[in-house]
Amino acid sequence: MLRVRFAPSPTGFLHIGSARTFIFNWLYARRHGGTMILRIDDTDVERNTDASLQSIYDGLKWLQLDWDEEYRQSDRLELHRDAARNILARGLAYRDFTPAAVEQAATATGENREGAWLANPGMRELSPEESDRRAAAGEKFVLRFRVPRELGGEVNFQDLVYGAQSKAIEDLDDFALLRSDGTPTYHLASCADDSDLRISHIVRGQDHLSNTFKHLLIFDALGSERPQFAHLPLLVAPDGTKLSKRRHGPVVSVTTYRDKGFLPRAFINFISLLGWSPKDNREQLSRAELVGSFSFEGVNRSNAVVNFTEEEPFDPKALWLNAQHMRTMPASDLACYVGEELTHDGLRIPFPDPWLEQTVDLLRARFTTLKDFATRGRAYFGDDFEVEPTAMERLNAPGARTALGKLAERLAENAEFTEASVEADLRKLAADLGVKAGLLINGARAALTGQAAGPSAFHLFTAVGRDRSIARLRAAAR
Repeated sequence: MLRVRFAPSPTGFLHIGSARTFIFNWLYARRHGGTMILRIDDTDVERNTDASLQSIYDGLKWLQLDWDEEYRQSDRLELHRDAARNILARGLAYRDFTPAAVEQAATATGENREGAWLANPGMRELSPEESDRRAAAGEKFVLRFRVPRELGGEVNFQDLVYGAQSKAIEDLDDFALLRSDGTPTYHLASCADDSDLRISHIVRGQDHLSNTFKHLLIFDALGSERPQFAHLPLLVAPDGTKLSKRRHGPVVSVTTYRDKGFLPRAFINFISLLGWSPKDNREQLSRAELVGSFSFEGVNRSNAVVNFTEEEPFDPKALWLNAQHMRTMPASDLACYVGEELTHDGLRIPFPDPWLEQTVDLLRARFTTLKDFATRGRAYFGDDFEVEPTAMERLNAPGARTALGKLAERLAENAEFTEASVEADLRKLAADLGVKAGLLINGARAALTGQAAGPSAFHLFTAVGRDRSIARLRAAAR
């Protein structure tokens, strides 16, 4: 059965590259009826933080993509140690008793190595009896994998993205399986867990491709079936450098997109197109369409560029896709997101509510992110909005404020309040005053929304509401 896993380390925020790895694993699992596993690789105790772990959960929760099983490596340490003991018992590992200080100095100078960074000959050649004796005496050691360089040959595998891969076995170093404190290294813990959890496909970033040769040796040593591998191209900045928070700021964090008003479905759509494309080159895709289209044949081998600048921190395609999803998704679904955004911004809006849904539907064609509803559309949901300079000019046009006051009274006298009735009242008043209807239309738009442009001039009256429309027209007339 197909089983994939996403295995983040809680040592930092959820990076958009990591999110893409999760999404591709998820899409592959869901398309083929497989199992999606979340495994928190938290064995690096010194670097793990609760804040980082929460960032991972927050980001994944926002994506609204589920998983079927969940594990934490820290709960599986005995499994890792058992794996190490089994590898040692088979003669495929050796204890390296070199004191840490001496090891560090040797590493720095290249001494006591067969070539560069390959082995520690004196330790590798210790007899099992001598090794056992020193370990029983309490002498600390690093457990290293005994790479069978004497056999020659290559380690080979077929990557689902990059094709045939091989590395001469003589070029692999005797990498550590256990540290001197008995904790497992990344290589051992990851492979032991992948073996125990019966992971069939390992989908991860291209920067892990070089580790795969070592991992294949571990799988073989454990007597496990080798998983299939798919390595994904890296995400890079416009200058070609790998995306990192240190160099590129919070734009590489998933929660930044959430906090700036992106829709989860649009973000998933955007991230999926970084390094992958469907056969028909569509750009706007629903979750179901992504699941139905995803395959590793569509993953590119070259790194994917995320386009942004200091002035515009978000890729234009991300913004475009977000706007497209806002325009085309059911208004009722969008209204729920907008209601949450408005509440978060301090605006008390009842939702779900027919009026909210209608107003969101009215405005969405003009907006790019959810934040726009609380900023550019604020006048529809609250009374603390600013008047744009151009709108102020409309309000200050000769005779405009007086005419708006009269319009307020005309609307208050009419029990009916619809687009048609408002238009009739406004045009009748303009005729009575001997002014152009545009004076009232432009002035009313400015008074009701603080803007010089927007939705249908008469639709916005019903969107703002009868009582607030009359109050704002009266305020403008003062």
